[in-house]
Amino acid sequence: MSDIHDLSKPLKTWSHLAGNKRRPTEYEIVSTNLLWSTADPKEPWATHGHMRDWYIKYRNNSPLRHADWDAFRDPDQLVYRTYNMTQDGQEAHVDGLINDHEKNDHDETLDKGWAKALAKLYTPGRYLTHIRQMTSAYLAQMVPASTIENCAMMQTADQLRWLSRIAYRTKALSLAHPELGFGDGERKIWEDDPAWQGFRELMENVLVAYDWGEQFIALNVVAMPVIDEANVRQLSLSARVNGDTLLAMLGDSQFSDIDRSRRWTTALVEFADQTPDNRAVMQQWVTKWVPLAEKAIDAYCLALPDNPDASTKAKDAARNFRETLGFNA
Repeated sequence: MSDIHDLSKPLKTWSHLAGNKRRPTEYEIVSTNLLWSTADPKEPWATHGHMRDWYIKYRNNSPLRHADWDAFRDPDQLVYRTYNMTQDGQEAHVDGLINDHEKNDHDETLDKGWAKALAKLYTPGRYLTHIRQMTSAYLAQMVPASTIENCAMMQTADQLRWLSRIAYRTKALSLAHPELGFGDGERKIWEDDPAWQGFRELMENVLVAYDWGEQFIALNVVAMPVIDEANVRQLSLSARVNGDTLLAMLGDSQFSDIDRSRRWTTALVEFADQTPDNRAVMQQWVTKWVPLAEKAIDAYCLALPDNPDASTKAKDAARNFRETLGFNA
């Protein structure tokens, strides 16, 4: 095999892939070892000043450590091209759900009490989903390897897609029920209604968990699972009971993204476990964030109509996910 440092013998692929005994995959070529800001731990971005200090403090000096973060691999091995192909199919499915229900005047036939519940418990979720998008984007910016960054970027794109869907549904519901304040009242509900204050407190704190490792644990291991189990799964169950098949089926579709996010989260936790001290660090963060998360579940699920066991079910499901990762909270 050619010496990768011998310029007289040109390589057939990138130097970091030259040791493979097989042809590199598309995923390996376009996803691995792409963060040039990690080349010099003392000078990320090859510049002086606040940005350099930020990355040194919150990325390079994170207590979550690994000898080679670039060795991490996404279990789905998605790249930009394959992500778009997959989501094009899913978006077509969601478009079909919405179009079919709109043809049947779905929103106009909703029970008035349930429509009021949507104005309180569904459409204000634009704010919650936007925070999830923002935190996922920050995580993508701060992680120490491009293969982790890709996963976080696709997670960010997922949140943007679902934020767009909530916005669309908000407008549609405002046309069907103009007297209920859809599109106008969500900010006040998000800021003041007791149902949302647990999630608001949780996610506003996650926004300022600047260490990349802590934010990964706070967001992907703790916060997103409780939001998904309460604001997606349990809300969908209430929707079914109240004849809102569209919201229920949208929730089912969203879980394909949720499951993918949980797969790469699981893979990264297992990868971090290769460094023995990381387990104690991650457990400490889980223990720190779980009380806020479970408080948020209780506040939100208490307001869900016709779903008296929603809080217990959501907490159990989120706890089961954490336990599959080996955490004790």
